[in-house]
Amino acid sequence: MTTLLTNEAEAVTYIFRSLRKLRGQEHGYDEFFRDPGPTRRLLNLLDLSTSSREYAVVTGSKGKGSTTIITAKLLQHLDHTVGTITSPHLASWRERIRVNGRAIPEPDFLRIVNDIAPAIDQIEDSLNETQYFSPQGIFLAIALRWFAENEVDAAVLEVGRGGRYDDIAVVSNKLALFTPISLEHVQHLGPTLARIAWHKAGIIKPHSHAYSVPQSPEVMEVLAREAEMQDAQFDWIAPLDMGQYLGENEHGIRMNLGRYGEVLLSLRGRYQIANATLSVIAAGNIHARLPGIAHSSPEYIERIRAGLADVIWPGRCQKLQSNPAVYLDGAINADSAVSLVESLKPDLQSPVITVIAVPEDKDYQGVYTALGPVSDAMILTQTERNPILRFPSPDTAINAATMHNPNVTYNADFNQAVDDALNQAGQNGTVLIVGTQSILADAILRWGYTYEVI
Repeated sequence: MTTLLTNEAEAVTYIFRSLRKLRGQEHGYDEFFRDPGPTRRLLNLLDLSTSSREYAVVTGSKGKGSTTIITAKLLQHLDHTVGTITSPHLASWRERIRVNGRAIPEPDFLRIVNDIAPAIDQIEDSLNETQYFSPQGIFLAIALRWFAENEVDAAVLEVGRGGRYDDIAVVSNKLALFTPISLEHVQHLGPTLARIAWHKAGIIKPHSHAYSVPQSPEVMEVLAREAEMQDAQFDWIAPLDMGQYLGENEHGIRMNLGRYGEVLLSLRGRYQIANATLSVIAAGNIHARLPGIAHSSPEYIERIRAGLADVIWPGRCQKLQSNPAVYLDGAINADSAVSLVESLKPDLQSPVITVIAVPEDKDYQGVYTALGPVSDAMILTQTERNPILRFPSPDTAINAATMHNPNVTYNADFNQAVDDALNQAGQNGTVLIVGTQSILADAILRWGYTYEVI
């Protein structure tokens, strides 16, 4: 790079420069295609590879972003300065990197990218034509520099899709967190649940701690075996120890959570109970290695309760408006779509019109299967926000959706699709906008929300 980057778009183009040269090439399994080596070299060059900071790394097939944000919010309420990395983002790439919920400001983002560019260029120049510098690794370096400048003492990091070959997992995390694991990204992680679990189990480090929500026996066996190989302590949360659903109000979910009693989680969706339970345990594990409020004290309990009631994580069963009620959710597979239906079923007022945009490499058929029976009409759409995304063709999508609902249309223009849904729902109906993160961003911007701080 020979010129200074002057805006976020230029910086992101630069960050993806190395990966773009491989566009159009077949990408195989991560163990053969992904290499975190360049990221390790970058962190060493920038003196970012060692730190006394506490790290938790989160993986899974659903709920890992929510778990990251809830854990961070709890630690923040325990008086820690907390960094997070999540992916993907809504409106700005900078949202992926936060300190105490605030996205890294654009001037600082640009300053750090320009500062570390010579080291990035040096490493890229050493790569052959089949290698690339992972954008995720560059974002990790930016984040760690920003965390250091802000004296972050704990960081919660969400991996991309796997774990073992994920750049995020190069940090020296003492805590590994596992949300529900299911079949996903089979073209990159492998065709079986055990193989996918093996990839995700790679975030467990020697002599560390690992916690998991309830999993299938097949997944649990893989996680336990990896923990034993790493001499790590592995605990899974028994179903009886999970938070118990009590009901909902306008602010979120009421649940019973053991020693914390009846608590309010300021997120909708019953599936968030598992994420919150895991997050409370995670925050306690990290806090135990940091100075502060005694874990056994009444104040600790109150801080946890306050943190759960203070979580903001957009696009997860989020209500955008009333009359008609409009809900937004990032369901991209059957399990998450079923959870969405279970969470909202008491609130669905007919006519229910669903607007769906799920890419072709996700489980769009599973989403149609879950949402079709509860919908009076389905409008399939797409987004141009992320040019990397590919959606099923209109005919393919319509044919798959009409197996579960006879009233299916396709409109490639998202805003027109939403206008149509609002018209059909009238004042008393319900609109569900469901799909990939980019479609959530389109909706968030349409309704005028911003999330520089969460």
